[in-house]
Amino acid sequence: MFLKTSFTTLVVGVFVVYVLHTCWVMYGIVYTKPCDSPKSDNCITPFLAGNPKLQLSIYTALRPNAEGGHTLIHKEETFDVDSKFERIVNVSLPKKTRNNGTLYALIFVHQAGVTPWQDPRQVHLVAQLTTYMVPKPPEISLIAGEDQTQGQKEEAQQKKRRDGNPAAGGPTSNHPTSHWRSRLTLNIVGDHFMFDKEYLPSDVHRYLRVFQNGKKMVYLPLLFVDELSNRVKDLVEINSTSMELPLTISYDSISLGRLRFWIHMQDAVYSLQQFGFTEKDADEIKGIFVDTNLYFLALTFFVAAFHLLFDFLAFKNDISFWKQKKSMVGMSSKAVLWRCFSTIVIFFYLFDEQTSLLVLIPAGIGSIIEVWKVKKAFKIQVFWKGGKPSFLFGKLDESERRTEEYDTLAMKYLSYLLYPLCIGGAVYALIFLRYKSWYSWLINSLVNGVYAFGFLFMLPQLFVNYKLKSVAHLPWKAFTYKAFNTFIDDVFAFIITMPTSHRLACFRDDVVFLIYLYQRWLYPVDKTRVNEYGVSYDEKPKGKTHKD
Repeated sequence: MFLKTSFTTLVVGVFVVYVLHTCWVMYGIVYTKPCDSPKSDNCITPFLAGNPKLQLSIYTALRPNAEGGHTLIHKEETFDVDSKFERIVNVSLPKKTRNNGTLYALIFVHQAGVTPWQDPRQVHLVAQLTTYMVPKPPEISLIAGEDQTQGQKEEAQQKKRRDGNPAAGGPTSNHPTSHWRSRLTLNIVGDHFMFDKEYLPSDVHRYLRVFQNGKKMVYLPLLFVDELSNRVKDLVEINSTSMELPLTISYDSISLGRLRFWIHMQDAVYSLQQFGFTEKDADEIKGIFVDTNLYFLALTFFVAAFHLLFDFLAFKNDISFWKQKKSMVGMSSKAVLWRCFSTIVIFFYLFDEQTSLLVLIPAGIGSIIEVWKVKKAFKIQVFWKGGKPSFLFGKLDESERRTEEYDTLAMKYLSYLLYPLCIGGAVYALIFLRYKSWYSWLINSLVNGVYAFGFLFMLPQLFVNYKLKSVAHLPWKAFTYKAFNTFIDDVFAFIITMPTSHRLACFRDDVVFLIYLYQRWLYPVDKTRVNEYGVSYDEKPKGKTHKD
């Protein structure tokens, strides 16, 4: 027990140190030391302090250096740095871009009334308006067959092949194709911040353009392209018929602290993509930061950190509980089997939806652990003979048989409600919804059943507790940590985008856990009953005494 407590204490200690270190790093990112003496030669003053007349011009080009020509798509002749705006423009796509090519945006902030190339004090950035991604497989009605929309897609694909487009493929092509980024988000630091040359942040340095104005050093406007706002849901597939596509140009001023934080997050996402993360994998991370203020992000970080800690502690205690479990007295084996089935279904659903590896890998590990629990619950032994496995199931004692009777009775009552609901939902989805394949329909129907009615399979354990008038057999340590995570999931249900079924699943777990708490209060601990390891205090050898 001492070693276990020490290990838990060590984990909590490391967690506290990690949180404090992260807070210090975050403070160093958002806080920048200003220049104390404005008249000092070390100060770099902002160009915007003189209220210059500026213009915003945006061009498109096939190359980032504008070789081969450029086209003006939008300009703000009276550009006010502090005024937020959003414009929608139609951009004509060159033939090379339509044939699975790329297109870039050249963004200039320069003196009003002249072209960017005539202004030596202009600032500019280059943003890619296209990206490559494997198209989403088409969805069809499995009963009625392909609809008119799908037929139009096939005609477009056939036309692309006739035109000799190398990117053209069938409706289920797995080759990456060019996609249009329909949003372009721009920011300029509106603070008239005065930098100290000796404490110039390295992350801002690459965006800083400085010129000498007499004895003073002046920096030009800090222009920033927000790549985190480019979400997968905003991508539009480009084909040979896409003559022009809409582009939403958004602008807003930004504080220096937020700019520095955004630069670090954007670099982190870029590093993940360099390590092999796809556009969709990176999109999962982008979703945390988009349309969120810094204080809300800080809250999200702390909530996620505690969620990770409780996940680890619950995992550790759950494994310890099942590792030492010898008897299934008071435990619903049907509930264990259902949890195993549910986690496997969810894993295959996430795999079918091409979910990020950040979510898929933990789900796969959880499925393996649940299979191991089923092996322990049903006392299954596996023997290999000639490369073929044979299974041996253990026998139940009298107490376990009584628990199994209550468990079977609960499942009998439950099946009257559960099976019609699941079958009815699957038939409804088959008739009115569209899927990629019959497998996709099957796995979606199963996972919808898990999300919608999964809490019903927690009821047999409540029924067994009621019949035995005891909860001493449950792993309460692991339950406690999972309870904390359940309430943390409630917070995430409001602040993070997720399917409605998953959001409802978070709240249904609260109800079941509150019933567990009520049963723990209703049935006080009786030392004559078996504990979670299948033994009671009265069964311990009386010859041994503890000398504390």
